[in-house]
Amino acid sequence: MRKKILIIEDDSDMLELLKIVFRDSGFDVIFSKTQIDTDYIQVIHPDLILLDVRLKGSSRSGFDICKDLKANPQMESVPVILCSGEYNLPEIAQECHADMYIQKPYDVISLMLQVNKYLS
Repeated sequence: MRKKILIIEDDSDMLELLKIVFRDSGFDVIFSKTQIDTDYIQVIHPDLILLDVRLKGSSRSGFDICKDLKANPQMESVPVILCSGEYNLPEIAQECHADMYIQKPYDVISLMLQVNKYLS
């Protein structure tokens, strides 16, 4: 069974790149340019979530979404990787209990290695 990755990223170019890279690597990819309700995330039950911290046009940030997911007993074990250019990303990731963070701009190969680490 193919692993399912949810990507929540407001940058269209980055979202398209990630979608291509992960699909070509054999993953099922679900993506969104804006926030997704945590109840819906629970329904699709991804194996891993890549989450941008700032989501333009959304009422909630990636921080809020991550915090809600990690507080939900049914979703807390799903790895969340925060992806952002925020200067204080390590603190943000720690506060919302993200499993890891990767600073933008990042190397897609490095991201892929981290994703494979969490999904193996």
